Amino acid sequence: MVKLDTSRLGPRGRKVKILATTGPACSDIDTLRRLFQAGADAFRVNMSHGEHEVHARTIRNIRQLEKEFYRPIAILADLQGPKLRVGTFKDGRATIPHGATFKFDRVGEPGDATRVELPHPEIFHVVEEGQRLLVNDGKIRLRVQSVSNGEITCKAEVGGVISDRKGVNVPDAEIPIPALTDKDRRDLAFAMEQGVDWIGLSFVQRPDDLAEARKLMNGRGALCAKIEKPQAIRRLDEIIEMADGIMVARGDLGVELEPQEVPPLQKKIVNKTRLTGKPVIVATQMLESMIESPAPTRAEVSDVANAVYDGADAVMLSAETAAGDWPEEAVLMMDSIARQVEKDEGYKQRVRMLDTPPDATLADALSHACMTIADTVNINAIAVFTSSGSSARRVSRERPAVPVMVLTPSMQVARRVCLLWGGHPVATKDIGSFEEMIAKGKRMALRHGFAGEGARIAMLAGVPFGQAGATNLVHVVNVQGDELDDYDS
Repeated sequence: MVKLDTSRLGPRGRKVKILATTGPACSDIDTLRRLFQAGADAFRVNMSHGEHEVHARTIRNIRQLEKEFYRPIAILADLQGPKLRVGTFKDGRATIPHGATFKFDRVGEPGDATRVELPHPEIFHVVEEGQRLLVNDGKIRLRVQSVSNGEITCKAEVGGVISDRKGVNVPDAEIPIPALTDKDRRDLAFAMEQGVDWIGLSFVQRPDDLAEARKLMNGRGALCAKIEKPQAIRRLDEIIEMADGIMVARGDLGVELEPQEVPPLQKKIVNKTRLTGKPVIVATQMLESMIESPAPTRAEVSDVANAVYDGADAVMLSAETAAGDWPEEAVLMMDSIARQVEKDEGYKQRVRMLDTPPDATLADALSHACMTIADTVNINAIAVFTSSGSSARRVSRERPAVPVMVLTPSMQVARRVCLLWGGHPVATKDIGSFEEMIAKGKRMALRHGFAGEGARIAMLAGVPFGQAGATNLVHVVNVQGDELDDYDS
């Protein structure tokens, strides 16, 4: 007989999720535990840095926390994607004066203040006169004057110091290279072997970029498309359709676009993704100053708050937790901001400003009905029984006023749900009858802190039970104070 420590199971008390990046500052189990207790619902493993052995140890530690806290935890492996870089310089660096002429060529010799090798033939085939080339995260801004076979001549609108292997961004042209490099394929294979739940795909420019990753994943895990290229904005609807989730990668997006263009694009991406019911993550530089400071700026607090008001499913911490001096404090701050926003009297209205009309299906109509029930009568939670996670996404899309307890027999589905707005995943045995659904819904609501004696729970399920895509039932029950029984998975 194993008694469950229910003190570890309680709901977070907020709907938006927190995704924390692992790294040198938080890969050991003690620090990861503190981040989880501080409010992290999921963890991002950045494949751009670190060895597979280190990542494998981090993943094992996160899985150990699942057993310790009896709660599924999502892991997102973020692939690096192709990196366009200049060659080397004679002295390791050079200074390009403002207004000077500077050339990129295919000559494999060290560069100077007038030229450097650009070892990416694809760029020479697509750039045109008048387009921009940005170096070192946009610190150096060059305007193309002419393109010939093997040489791009530019004028430095903003000069500066350029050094070995600095990155190059080509914001005005679609580069005909795949989103997956050889390194990415190795990292993806490793991530699938480790059983991660989400793959973050970088350098997405077109819907076809997701196809190869899908094929290599072979039905394992979910695919999150990172929107960080202006080209992706032009085909956003198609990319959202092809992906399982979307990340607004504002850092890279802000390099290739003017800074003032990013906020309205962020809202556009969040809204379009929300309409599909797929999770959307707002990422990059959210609490950037907390890498070194124990407190954020007021502007950063407002930035996080606005993402929560917009109804994003999750907000992400990058270097703040991966390499910062205050990783636990960063998670606590993000958690505190989210809670404060969600307590605002105007939050419910703000988060529903986006009209999400249900599709003409019974499952969508019943999911919409769950939100209406929560608005009309006093219920404590919505319990969704699902085998694929589809019903949970539909209910979450409506942004109901109460938490959504997602009961599924699949641990993989439970982990993916960790990134859904309002979703509290519970991996539990399947049900086989209406009576069993009622009993299990009540028991799990009590066990996980969503209900006490006299509470009401709205239950969404499908008959026959265990059949994907059969959602056809909403039932409201009163909890009579059943005692917690022995813990069964």
